[in-house]
Amino acid sequence: MLKLRVNAWKILRITAWSMLVSLLFLLMSILQSPMAIAADLAHQNAIAVQVTLGTADNGLKFVPNNLIFQAGQRYQLHLSNPSPQKHYFTAKDFADGIWSQKVDAGRVEIKGAIHELEIRPGAEADWVFVPVRAGNYALRCTIAGHTELGMTGTLTIQP
Repeated sequence: MLKLRVNAWKILRITAWSMLVSLLFLLMSILQSPMAIAADLAHQNAIAVQVTLGTADNGLKFVPNNLIFQAGQRYQLHLSNPSPQKHYFTAKDFADGIWSQKVDAGRVEIKGAIHELEIRPGAEADWVFVPVRAGNYALRCTIAGHTELGMTGTLTIQP
């Protein structure tokens, strides 16, 4: 009986240690996963999307004005302004629902939270991001009169 009790304690100790080690590995994977996910997303191939702000004949519109993105996919949004006046790409709620990796504009790279981009006449910028939160978001140019004259759009993030 004593031998059976000693073997039972050995089995119990081994099982407890195995469970503890498994729990530690699980905890480590949970704690490291956000960093691993961000690293994976930052190196994922980006889908190129082109948008023009305004037209060469001074038209006030986004072309295209309805964009659909997939959550978890990396995008490179290329913004260009062929018009003779500046325009804003403003979509604050959309910007809050994405992870912005960077904006490349000329020889400047901008990182961090981005809610609005001003694209001057003849200028271009690339916004690299990963959509995170699904939903439909309003896009507009916030220069006085531009929204009212139709410079609006919709940005959709699908789950």
